[in-house]
Amino acid sequence: MRKNILVLLSVLIFWQILDYLALNRSGQFTSPFSLITSIINTIKNGEILSDALASIVRVSIGFVIATFLAIPLALISETNKIMRIFINPIIEVLRPIPPIAWIPISIIFFGLGDTSSYFIVFLGSFFPIFSNTYLGASSLPTIYKHIAETFELNKSDYYRKVLLKFSLPYIFTGLKIGIGMAWMSVIASELVSGQSGLGYYIQINRLLLNLDNVIIGMVFIGFIGIVFNFGFTKLERKMIPWRKKI
Repeated sequence: MRKNILVLLSVLIFWQILDYLALNRSGQFTSPFSLITSIINTIKNGEILSDALASIVRVSIGFVIATFLAIPLALISETNKIMRIFINPIIEVLRPIPPIAWIPISIIFFGLGDTSSYFIVFLGSFFPIFSNTYLGASSLPTIYKHIAETFELNKSDYYRKVLLKFSLPYIFTGLKIGIGMAWMSVIASELVSGQSGLGYYIQINRLLLNLDNVIIGMVFIGFIGIVFNFGFTKLERKMIPWRKKI
């Protein structure tokens, strides 16, 4: 964490030096000092905070729905041949389609409201979570299955105590990829059809040729993305204490 902070500070210092040496004569790019001042003033007026909260709420709802659907579906698909034959081809066809390609369809079916964003976020996060969970479940050594049969574990205990626990490292990998995809998806959705949120904030300021606010919006997007990843990393270490820290 300290190394990341040092690298970030080094980049900001280098950026400020370039600006001080007047290499940015066009004036199209703001200096780090001016950017920090603008961020403070923007936070004070509260406008960007409401947009950030709107984006976070949309991501949270779509991501939670995707998580609670993808994980059980992946576990069941791996252990149930009929489900696997039915679901896996559908997953393989839909997975390569980028979430942004679904935006026109989501607008047609759900309009310009929040439901459209939930749908895009759901699509962005569902497939990474499903794929990684399925990979984890399919990687379960055969000996574990034999032990479960020997102890005559019922299906509920097998899923909960054996399959789910073994798959947790893969699931968290999927969750971290999924939340990143969800965050990018909601921003893309707001850029195209949003009426609030950080994507909408960037789009409005782009139209107004307010480059400083566009950059501030991008900074907020990056910062919130880091917070999401940090939170899932902490949760992973708490729920999977036996996993070696990377």
